Amino acid sequence: MWKSAEALLAAAVAGAVGLAVLPAGADPAAPAKPGTAAQKTGETGKLQQAVNVPAPGSAPASAPASAPVIGLGRTALPEEIAAWNIDVRPDGEGLPAGAGSVRRGEDLFLQNCATCHGEFGEGAGRWPVLAGGRGTLQSDRPEKTIGSFWPYASTVFDYVHRAMPFGNNQSLSADDTYAIVAYLLNLNDLVPEDYVLSKDNFPKVDLPNQPNFFDDDRETAEKAFWKNDPCMADCAGAVHVTARAQVLNVTPDADPPKGNLE
Repeated sequence: MWKSAEALLAAAVAGAVGLAVLPAGADPAAPAKPGTAAQKTGETGKLQQAVNVPAPGSAPASAPASAPVIGLGRTALPEEIAAWNIDVRPDGEGLPAGAGSVRRGEDLFLQNCATCHGEFGEGAGRWPVLAGGRGTLQSDRPEKTIGSFWPYASTVFDYVHRAMPFGNNQSLSADDTYAIVAYLLNLNDLVPEDYVLSKDNFPKVDLPNQPNFFDDDRETAEKAFWKNDPCMADCAGAVHVTARAQVLNVTPDADPPKGNLE
């Protein structure tokens, strides 16, 4: 699965690089040279674009039927793949080298995160709450925080490293990300104040709600409910209105607010 993801990233980057315009008769598999994106051919001086289009009067280039060469893009460079391949798995696969302490993370959090998430992860305004909420998942108003709901510490690292700070994502170094994650774990009483999070000890951090996550088992758990001949029309029979909003007293009496709901 991990290697397949790298292959998909390589294909995506190769497609995003753009179209390589090759001279007529050139080998599409040969490395592209700067300044030869287009070449004049013949006495007319017209530009010949070669995207699997042979030059007039020439035989089409042969290619294996299983892997036709169409002359689009180029092979992704290792550094281009590395820029995309930044996801982190629960077992620590994909983590960069580095370390960060809770104390350093507190300073970084106040500088980069507190505006939206509050100084202690309590959430500012309607921005997400990151700390607290332990034991609330079965209540009427559950608080889905890192300490109460998230499955893995890698989920925190991956998201912070990939998408935060808001509006300036991927500006944090690996050490900065380790430090912020360490501080968030401390806010949720998962590590002590003198804790230093690193690539080595990262897989040892367990979040409380992790046992409640499991692999998708619908192929076995729900297969008994599947039908070989599912109903595709008039399946529910006649529809009858049994109650109305005004009768149930859920329709506001006053006129709806106008303009800003705030």
